[in-house]
Amino acid sequence: MEQVIYFQDKSLTFSMMKPKSEGLVIPAVEASSLTRAKVLKIFETHNSVIQLTTDPEAAFKRFAEEFTVVEAAGGVVVNSRGEWLMIHRNGRWDLPKGHVEVGESFDRCAEREIEEETGVKARVLRPLCDTWHAYYFPRTERWELKRTHWYLLRSTEQSQLKGQAEEGIEQVAWCNQTELNLYLNDSYPTIRCVVAALRAVVNR
Repeated sequence: MEQVIYFQDKSLTFSMMKPKSEGLVIPAVEASSLTRAKVLKIFETHNSVIQLTTDPEAAFKRFAEEFTVVEAAGGVVVNSRGEWLMIHRNGRWDLPKGHVEVGESFDRCAEREIEEETGVKARVLRPLCDTWHAYYFPRTERWELKRTHWYLLRSTEQSQLKGQAEEGIEQVAWCNQTELNLYLNDSYPTIRCVVAALRAVVNR
């Protein structure tokens, strides 16, 4: 078992054993001394940090105490032609998602955010995975740790694509598998995790 937190294109992994991916390995005896400041300093010279620990979940929770945890949901919408819905913002291809409102279920949040950000109405079919993403939020002057609940959805009707300008969405597009592979090269690691989870479901 392992837990991964992404800081944009960099990653912090809590694991019982050294992963196959390369990165700076911190031995288990130093698990209690791992802080956000220490990780950010390491990221100046490394893209990946692996914290070895006998209890990845406990180490993850201890590290997460330095952040404000927020919940979000989104997903991959597939249409009748087998195309996947993607958005482009901040110079990268992404998947639609957003923060969970008070009293809102995760799957309902995914459906709402997708419609708001893209104009596409979709229905949740099944959960895919959760990802963790850490970032500094200037508006509140705090570090946030966002858990995004990702779903597979099916579009319920033909809708006009319309990017939500106030969310900085520059383009909304249905993409085939060839386009998807190209777009993933210009995306975030978390998005590649979601696509891998969906492909695992499809290939079962």
